[in-house]
Amino acid sequence: MNNNLPDEGTLSEDLMARVAKGDNYAFEALVKRHQGAVLNLIHRFIGYRARAEDLAQEVFIRVWQAAGRYKRTAKFSTWIYRITANLCLNELKSARRRKLLFLSSSGGKGENREDRYFEPGADREPSPEDLLLTAERNRQVSAALRSLPANQRLAVILKRYDDLSYREIAQILGCSVSAVDSLLVRAKRNLRKNLIPYEK
Repeated sequence: MNNNLPDEGTLSEDLMARVAKGDNYAFEALVKRHQGAVLNLIHRFIGYRARAEDLAQEVFIRVWQAAGRYKRTAKFSTWIYRITANLCLNELKSARRRKLLFLSSSGGKGENREDRYFEPGADREPSPEDLLLTAERNRQVSAALRSLPANQRLAVILKRYDDLSYREIAQILGCSVSAVDSLLVRAKRNLRKNLIPYEK
């Protein structure tokens, strides 16, 4: 086992090669590097922070278990996003079987800075009214996002929040680039329709 602490510049793909040999330090470096993105994707998809944290742990358990089978045919980030996306879809199917609804408000302590749509001008701080309006708008957008069909929802999250290319999203979802384009067009249309009741 290689017990050398990985350099911060070490590629994730190289870290995985070390994880395959049982290197715990490399695994810890991978978790530290990717846990934020994984957790945010799951949280945006299902809406519940505590459950998202459990599922994020499951993603990294699967990464550890699959280390010996990992092949550098795609970027590590694409590969781990695919594991995460599959886990999200499985969670949604399980929730439907249990008749659970993921309609919790997204406005809470666990929210991330990039979830906020309000960008105050440089010349002033947001007023309490601005903050309330922003929180309400975030709740509306999050609810509309979670009302989308699963693949549309994943495509929007990966594009809007993670800024992935159509090709990367296609690899993660296991579809063509043109199918991703179609998903995003339909998702945008559905989001607009779902947000109409909130427009004054």
